[in-house]
Amino acid sequence: MAALAVRALRRLGGLALLVAQLYGLAGRAGSLMTTKYSQPQSTFAKSLTSTSTNTPNFKTTESTEIPSYVSNCPSNGLCSRLPPDCMTCNTNYSCVYGKPATFDCKVKPHVHCVDQNNHEQENFTVNMTCQFCWQLATTDYVCTNSTNCMTVSCPRQRYNATCTVLDHIHCLGNRVFPKMLYCNWTGGYKWSTALALSITLGGFGADRFYLGQWREGLGKLFSFGGLGIWTLIDVLLIGVGYVGPADGSLYI
Repeated sequence: MAALAVRALRRLGGLALLVAQLYGLAGRAGSLMTTKYSQPQSTFAKSLTSTSTNTPNFKTTESTEIPSYVSNCPSNGLCSRLPPDCMTCNTNYSCVYGKPATFDCKVKPHVHCVDQNNHEQENFTVNMTCQFCWQLATTDYVCTNSTNCMTVSCPRQRYNATCTVLDHIHCLGNRVFPKMLYCNWTGGYKWSTALALSITLGGFGADRFYLGQWREGLGKLFSFGGLGIWTLIDVLLIGVGYVGPADGSLYI
């Protein structure tokens, strides 16, 4: 029994020694692998660091492009007569609506102007009426015209127009603004021609054909002007302007 126990202890001791040797070999191999792959990584990191530190700094060059508004600004003219697009003005909070007011202004970049003594200046004052652009008189702005609305209707039709203030007019707020306007356009029809046709050839529907109302023209043609009654009525309606062109435009 003692001999068997001694043999078992020897076998266990040999097995433990073998496990210890295998564990030691595995630790050495891991350390070798770590050392082998850590060196290139550190080298790559150094290369990245050196590359980032040696990156050339490109200086941002200022844009030399001339703004589009410069073409509308006269060179070496009086600053007070520059178009509004050529200057920037400070708001005068003390101005009274409808009254003359003075505004402190400054020319925009690339714009050159002079004072009364022909000396170049940047800061100047502008005198104008204290009012918003949409409150100007109709002669101070230009609006788009609509050809899709009826000018001869009751009540009169309106359309949405986009209006732009003239270059030499100063005002407060946006220089381009929307506005509701009455239909006011013409297709080239003359009131005098329509009236003359109604009096002379109205019995044959010539006046209606001229105005583009071909259905009514055919009705008058085949009824001989409604036996004269329709002709007389059209003379009166065209004379007072109640009957107009079929496209809804105004007479010239």
